[in-house]
Amino acid sequence: MSFPKHFVWGAAAAAYQIEGAAKEDGKGPSVWDAFCRKPGAIKNGHTGDIACDHYHRYRDDVALMKGLGLHAYRLSVSWPRVLPRGRGAVNPKGLAFYDRLLDALLEAGIEPYVTLFHWDYPLALYKRGGWLNPAASDWFAEYAGVMVRRLGDRVRIWMTLNEPQVFMILGHADGQHAPGDTWNFKTLLKGVHHMLLAHGKAVQAIRAATPKPARVGLAAFGSTFYPASESQADVAAARTAMFSVTAKQLWGNAWWLEPIFKGRYPEDGLKVFGRDVPKIGKNDLATICQPLDFFGVNIYQGTPVRQGKNGKPELLKHPVGKPVTAFKWPVTPEALYWGPRFYWERYQLPIFITESGMSSPDWVQLDGQVHDSLRIDYLKRYLRELRRAYDEGIGVAGYFQWSILDNFEWAEGYQERFGLVYVDYPTQQRIPKDSAAWYRDVIASNGETLG
Repeated sequence: MSFPKHFVWGAAAAAYQIEGAAKEDGKGPSVWDAFCRKPGAIKNGHTGDIACDHYHRYRDDVALMKGLGLHAYRLSVSWPRVLPRGRGAVNPKGLAFYDRLLDALLEAGIEPYVTLFHWDYPLALYKRGGWLNPAASDWFAEYAGVMVRRLGDRVRIWMTLNEPQVFMILGHADGQHAPGDTWNFKTLLKGVHHMLLAHGKAVQAIRAATPKPARVGLAAFGSTFYPASESQADVAAARTAMFSVTAKQLWGNAWWLEPIFKGRYPEDGLKVFGRDVPKIGKNDLATICQPLDFFGVNIYQGTPVRQGKNGKPELLKHPVGKPVTAFKWPVTPEALYWGPRFYWERYQLPIFITESGMSSPDWVQLDGQVHDSLRIDYLKRYLRELRRAYDEGIGVAGYFQWSILDNFEWAEGYQERFGLVYVDYPTQQRIPKDSAAWYRDVIASNGETLG
């Protein structure tokens, strides 16, 4: 059994997590550059200053991708690398780097899938209010236009934002990620609204600037729930949990996705959030709800749900001894079936799994190799569930493994290793892990080797 003929097999990474060259060739500082200087913010005091040195080693990294047989590579652009102050003057050397990277990818037969924002917000714009500034959406649209005019002759697939819930909540409410803010709930909702407007205006800017037909979407954070059993009641409960707002918190899907795909904030959310909901301009929701070509979603784990005695969804704890990754995230392959199924039912757009993978305690063993058998087992389980989704008629279009390289895992520094390729950070040596060879065979067989 295989995936559809045109299924896209890829891998992903993000600019701040791999590029390094934090102060080279005119790059401006991002909120992450600043946050990494805050004592105690990042484990072991790590920074992204060098990371995987991809800025200088991109040709070697593209060669590794080609060796895996990747169809596509999902990358992000560093906003302050190309616009050091976030807007205005463009940095030619920053743009030239992405020219070189795209050309190398295309020469290797690898399609670039480009994400405009993967969390490295320009520090200069943050100092002007960041997402709380009413002009924030126009700043982002301006940046989108710059990138599409420069790269649009070679890029057919664009994504506006990566995981809005994560960078807004962890960065602006919990203070665990850059820029380290702890806004109250009302302030957070205002910032979220401006961020959603930024998405919509960026979609408009991409479509206006692209020199050839382009497909546009985003990489959503998949807050995924799956039924505790396949009974009709439990399936209905899990589906409800996926798209409902029941408490004054934003980790669910509805508040973020319904405006983008349905042109409305969810009624239950408006009721629960009450007076904290910001003023919504007359045309705001129409601006946010731009036609999109696909639904990109990052799914790593899920939460089991059953129908409670009161008829409402009841979220369950994982059983004692449930397998977990090195990051202590539960191993829940079911999420890669039920997540796509529920998103497909609701939004009816081709689905790309834009990130999925696991952190593993990898090291170079005595034979000089990295034997990550747990990752292979994990990926096999998850991809079998994704294939089940396709077999049942779900519009699954592609899968991007996170990540191509071990890299800077935000507040965790370099402690977590998600890569198919091991990176020895002091020497920058790359060692493809066993999972890289395994994934190469999966791609070559279009999934038939999954069994």
